[in-house]
Amino acid sequence: MSATRRKASRKSASPKWRRRERDARPRIVLVGFGRVGGALALGLQAAGWPVSVLPRSADSVRRAATLRVPLADHDALRAADVCVLAVPDGAVPRALELIEEDLGPSTALVHCSGALPLSVFKDAKAKRPFGSFHPLAAVSDARDDLSGHAVALASTDKALGATLWKMALALRLEPLEVPETGRAAYHAGAVLSAGLLVALADAAVSALEEAGLERDAALKALLPLMRSALRGVESRGLERGLTGPVVRGDVGVVQAHLEALPPELGAVYRLLSRRALKLAPTLPPETRAALERLLM
Repeated sequence: MSATRRKASRKSASPKWRRRERDARPRIVLVGFGRVGGALALGLQAAGWPVSVLPRSADSVRRAATLRVPLADHDALRAADVCVLAVPDGAVPRALELIEEDLGPSTALVHCSGALPLSVFKDAKAKRPFGSFHPLAAVSDARDDLSGHAVALASTDKALGATLWKMALALRLEPLEVPETGRAAYHAGAVLSAGLLVALADAAVSALEEAGLERDAALKALLPLMRSALRGVESRGLERGLTGPVVRGDVGVVQAHLEALPPELGAVYRLLSRRALKLAPTLPPETRAALERLLM
C-alpha cells in the first residue's frame, strides 16, 4: 500500500476508532451538583467521558444547565456503570435510599467522602460493587480544576478499582489507595492540611490585627508568605523547609511572641511551635530545653 493510501486509510478509520474509544469509557452519573460534584462532572466532561448529573436542588439544576452538563434521567441511572454520590456525608444513606431502585443491577456505587467507610453502603438492597473517590483538593467552586491533586481510592471490587483509577487519570489526579482501617487518620490529615490551614491563616491574621493592622491588609500580606513557605516545603521537604525562631533557636523572640499574643492565639502558637521543635533536630541541648520549658 502506498504512503498516500495508508494515510487516507488512517484518516477514514480515525472517527470510528474515536467513537469506539468513547464508547469504552464508563458511563458516570453524579448525584449532587455542588462544589465537588460539579468539579468532577466538569472535569470528566472535559476529558470526554459520558457523564450526567442528578442535582438535589433547583439551584443546582440551574447551575448544571448554565454549565451545560446533561441532567440524568431514569434511563441514565439504569444504564450507568458507576453512580457517584457527591453529597454531604450525612446525606449518603438517604441518597442511596432514593436512587437505588432506579440503578441497573451491576451499577457500582461510589461516595466522595474522605471519612466514611465503604460499610456506609451496608444497607444497599442489591449486591453490587462499592467504592470511594475522595479528591485531596480544597474545592470551593464547581469550576475549580482538580488536576495536579491526589485522590484517595477504595473499592470492594477489582474491576471497579480499575475504573476509579482510570477516572483519576482522566481528571489528572494522582491515585492514592487508603486502607479502610486508616480512613479516619487519613481524613484528619487532609483536614489539617486544608480546612484547618485556613483556620491557621485566620489565627495569623488575628495576630496582625493585634499589631494594629486591618484584617484585609493582614491577609493580603500573609498569603504570599504562606505560599513561600509551601514552596520551600515542596522544594526541600518538611525539615529543610521549616523557617522561624524555633528552628533558629531564638528563645527570646519566642518569649516575646507569647507575651504579645492573647491566650487563645498563644495556645495555637505553643502547640504548633512544639511541633516545629520536633522538626529542628540540630539545636543545642540547652536551647532545646529552654524552648521546651517556654512552650509547655
